[in-house]
Amino acid sequence: MATFWFISAPLYGHLDWGGYLKTAQALHYRGHKVIWISQPPIQEHIQNQGIAFEAIQETGWLWPPPPLPEANSLPPQEAVFIRYRRALDTWLSEDLIPEAVENLLALAERINPPDIIVTDPFISASAIAAEKIGCKMAVCGWPAQRDLDESKLLAVQKELAQISRQRIQRLCAQFGVKGENFATGPTPSVQSPHLHISYFNKRWYQNEPPFLPQTVFVGGSPTPPKGEPPRWQQELPPAPAVLITLGSVFTGDLGFFAWAAQAVARLGWLPIVVIGRQPFTQTQKEELKRALPPHTRLLNWVDYDHLMPHLHLVVHHGGMGTTHAALVHGIPQVVVPHAADQRAQAKRVSYAKVGLNLSAHDVRNGQLLPAIRAVGTDEKVRQTAQRFAQELANLGGSARAAEYLESLL
Repeated sequence: MATFWFISAPLYGHLDWGGYLKTAQALHYRGHKVIWISQPPIQEHIQNQGIAFEAIQETGWLWPPPPLPEANSLPPQEAVFIRYRRALDTWLSEDLIPEAVENLLALAERINPPDIIVTDPFISASAIAAEKIGCKMAVCGWPAQRDLDESKLLAVQKELAQISRQRIQRLCAQFGVKGENFATGPTPSVQSPHLHISYFNKRWYQNEPPFLPQTVFVGGSPTPPKGEPPRWQQELPPAPAVLITLGSVFTGDLGFFAWAAQAVARLGWLPIVVIGRQPFTQTQKEELKRALPPHTRLLNWVDYDHLMPHLHLVVHHGGMGTTHAALVHGIPQVVVPHAADQRAQAKRVSYAKVGLNLSAHDVRNGQLLPAIRAVGTDEKVRQTAQRFAQELANLGGSARAAEYLESLL
């Protein structure tokens, strides 16, 4: 029996990546000691999934990020720089990462160090702590790719890459490590020299830079639901159901929920609107309810394992977890990306011909209804989505990911 530490930011979206938590469960079922390490907000959820949890006070992930200034008041180049810098500060904060590393090192002294550290792709403290402890580190949810051509980077990207490298050098010097778990090219990132697990397939990334040999693709398949479905789901009418969601983080676009639900209802389908666990005011919720069509189901959270097999379509933001869940269930998608890597996911949905990618500009110009109609009524799209789901299932999913992690021992 080996000991595996799984480390993540304390956000629900960082527990998935297409199969991260399920990989921890697979190792647990195979008899290994698996401990999830993060901050207290996700402790109850992890423990409810049957995984042991150790709370630390800091993971090094800055959330919420600094407020974004009004873009219209800034020159375009400065606005772009601020957006990139804001993302960098989230995963590479020199103020927070040292405390997070110290938390992990103290935990290793208290409960014994792990054999393998498995990490969320954006927890820099994992990279430093693993090298300091002297154990191997694996990254789940993100492929390791060859360096980008620095000559093709925007000036703002080059400037921020230099800032990134300097921060990583200072952090590594502070803890007396070489930085073996960071990429050293023009765009630094957390990078394992041993193993990166992607829960998609290689075809999903068809137009992107080549992958490093430590990248493996394990796909995924639907997880059989546990217990009975919730009462609200059992009472759904027979109309085709459409999930409308912005995931668990970027959920503030209440207009998106209303526009998408109205479009779905006009086609005679049932909107299921999931707004996440964000603290909306009662006034905001009441305004949203008034903007939704009659019979819309408005929820804070749903169990994908129960709901996905019964969906006709998913209209969403392009978060990796939701995108992956729709793919493994063979459900067509309409994606309107809002932030971070969602734009890349949206493009991949379009490349794979399993759905459509819309911009915010498209939505404002009335393209949401035609897109939902086109994707939801085209049998070729549905057949393509089902074939893609079979491709992912053939790769083995979280059970195969567990085998790859065992191979590091």
